[in-house]
Amino acid sequence: MNPTLRPARPEDADVCGEICYEAFKAIAEQHNFPPDFPSPQVAVDLLRMLLAHPEFYAVVAEADGRILGSNFLDERSTIAGLGPITVSPTLQNSGVGRRLMQALLDRAAERRFAGVRLVQAGYHNRSLSLYAKLGFSIREPLALMQGAAVPAVLPGYAVRAATESDLAACNRVCRLVHGHDRGGELRDAIRQGTATVVEHDGRITGYATAIGFFAHAVGQSNAELKALIGAAPVYLGSGFLVPTRNTALFRWCLDHDLRMVQSMTLMTTGLYNEPAGACLPSVLY
Repeated sequence: MNPTLRPARPEDADVCGEICYEAFKAIAEQHNFPPDFPSPQVAVDLLRMLLAHPEFYAVVAEADGRILGSNFLDERSTIAGLGPITVSPTLQNSGVGRRLMQALLDRAAERRFAGVRLVQAGYHNRSLSLYAKLGFSIREPLALMQGAAVPAVLPGYAVRAATESDLAACNRVCRLVHGHDRGGELRDAIRQGTATVVEHDGRITGYATAIGFFAHAVGQSNAELKALIGAAPVYLGSGFLVPTRNTALFRWCLDHDLRMVQSMTLMTTGLYNEPAGACLPSVLY
């Protein structure tokens, strides 16, 4: 089989979403983990949203008019986010995934992104090996945390909804922590009504696009992240990701009856700065 690649279109969402659900389900069940998506419709809705967004680029692989898989590139910030990449379960390990990955790495290079990031499931040795062969470096082991919302309040740290007037202050915090901002993602979250900021000593010292699987958060210290987690009424999606090297924050989550359900891995190529503060990564971007 010699599939061709083409840019994805909004009308591909149903087929790509079904493949996305089945592919993640098959891999998870092979390793005795629950599926990443609770139903095919959730995967379809996610990919429909990404395909409709002007700052996401996507490709599909197809042969004989049949879509075999897809991959996405988040182009909203200095560092591009890669994924989700999925290939039909009947064609995994056939080379289709490598071609989908390389196509978007080429796109990122052509668009002169400073770096590319992704998160992979820690149990999936093949994807870890593939991404390493393609130039990605392992940067951070992550714990996917789940559980009931933690009603924690930290004295001196006030959390409120973010507004567009907060963008500059939030971007300043992100640059302090990561060396670059993620303003495009934050702007979308503010418009969607999920973003929050935390204020300390009269200024913004952290923010979250949400507390959830597809969201990120940054703070000057763990205190900001604890306040943001404690203020969240729910954790969106499958939970949220905590860098396990941040032992103090990881232990705080465990002490508040959150449970680790899966190990994941943050990988990057190109520009990467060790965080100079605290952060919660996003699974996609």
